[in-house]
Amino acid sequence: MSWLGALFILCGSTWTGFYFAKKLTDRPRQLRQLKVALQTFEAEMMYGMSPLREISEKISRQLPIPVAYIFQCFSRRLKQGEKNAEEAWEYSLNETWPATAMHEQEKEIMRQFGATLGQHEKHQQQKHIRLAIIHLEKEEKEAIETQRKYEKMTKTLGFLAGLLLIILLI
Repeated sequence: MSWLGALFILCGSTWTGFYFAKKLTDRPRQLRQLKVALQTFEAEMMYGMSPLREISEKISRQLPIPVAYIFQCFSRRLKQGEKNAEEAWEYSLNETWPATAMHEQEKEIMRQFGATLGQHEKHQQQKHIRLAIIHLEKEEKEAIETQRKYEKMTKTLGFLAGLLLIILLI
């Protein structure tokens, strides 16, 4: 019976290590998806002449979850009659951000991007989008470096923590 408990402890701690490693892996991927979304946003705004609600809806259909949720929620808020795009964007970020693997720095970049939505003419808006993309690229490089440093260590640490706990309990 004690071996079964030890096996549960080892599996649980190993799973925890893999869970945190997955977050490290998901962050750069989600940042790339967010950059693609902003590039699509820019193209649609410049050449498609579509309203923000339609652009966001289209982007949400193209992206994988959880990044798609941000644009889906934004589109839904605008559809419900939210007059201010900045407030709708802020609400969307606050509502959907916990489902992502991204950090507060990226949220702040997206918050600053949202503060400019619908308040400038097309070329000025394009500059804000490109600025957000540049900041996201910097964060992506840092996320990739963090992933390289800590992903394997996190997995190993989860397993070794389980072994240590079993040894202490025996």
